[in-house]
Amino acid sequence: MATTTASLDLPQDPDRVWQLIGGFGSLPDWLPYIPESELSEGGRVRRLTNQDGGVIIERLQAFDHDARSYSYAIEQAPFPVTGYLSTLRVHAVPGSPHASRIEWSGTFTPVGVSDAEAEDLFHGIYTDGLAALEKTASA
Repeated sequence: MATTTASLDLPQDPDRVWQLIGGFGSLPDWLPYIPESELSEGGRVRRLTNQDGGVIIERLQAFDHDARSYSYAIEQAPFPVTGYLSTLRVHAVPGSPHASRIEWSGTFTPVGVSDAEAEDLFHGIYTDGLAALEKTASA
């Protein structure tokens, strides 16, 4: 099993950041390469459409508003992995209660590619996503 994590510190209150990214259908609000998110099954499944028209279907596995965290699994996507589980979290930065640390992590089993290739793929997605979040949050 492969794993990767990316993180970002923002000089913004964790509750404010969570308000922006904590909704399971909120990716289009801060992630420009996902312009569309349709929720179904009572908000537990999201159908994402990327800029190229590709579709990714994800299922919410856990949601904790108080801990500012949710986890989701990929059910359908054009990625060379199985068993994908990802978590998005917002924490207060220790010693700085008005700053946020956002962590985006994932575990998965590569299919047809090496662990390193799959880890690089998702690390790039997470890093690019967090850079987009920083840009959106700063606007």
